Amino acid sequence: MTKTNQNNSNNEINKKYLISVSILTFVIPIVAFAIERNVYQTYETFELLGKWFIFSAVGLRLFFAGIKQAANPTFTAKQIFHIDGTDSYPILRELGFANICFGLVGIISLFKPDWRIVSTFASGLYYGIAGLQHLIKKPVSKNEQFALWTDLLIFILLLIYFVMRI
Repeated sequence: MTKTNQNNSNNEINKKYLISVSILTFVIPIVAFAIERNVYQTYETFELLGKWFIFSAVGLRLFFAGIKQAANPTFTAKQIFHIDGTDSYPILRELGFANICFGLVGIISLFKPDWRIVSTFASGLYYGIAGLQHLIKKPVSKNEQFALWTDLLIFILLLIYFVMRI
């Protein structure tokens, strides 16, 4: 692949990535919130939205990302960090294991509400630091820009939830 073609392919967003992150970060929490609120006629809006956001944007998103990174680190290496060699794969697999662990805490928080604050704190720090890393590095692709903005948005929402709950 020529340098020009490589730059063009790096500048195209991966549609599966965009769709999956958007569904896990925005669609599932909003739809689940709306369904539960209407079915149970609950008016604890903040806590209910936080419950589904932590479950999906943190739990499911990090869990699935972790599985993908642990099983096949190629996407993260090439599409997010622009690393062509395979030397980074063991590190990305370990990142995958960490994401699986963070994700499981978020998933379990759906059934154990007292885990939400722990998930919010740890995952919020993770998203915030990851977002800052993307920002400092200056994203070179649309995939990395999307990761930057969703990481920072999730960080801000988790920070608000954390501050409101402590």
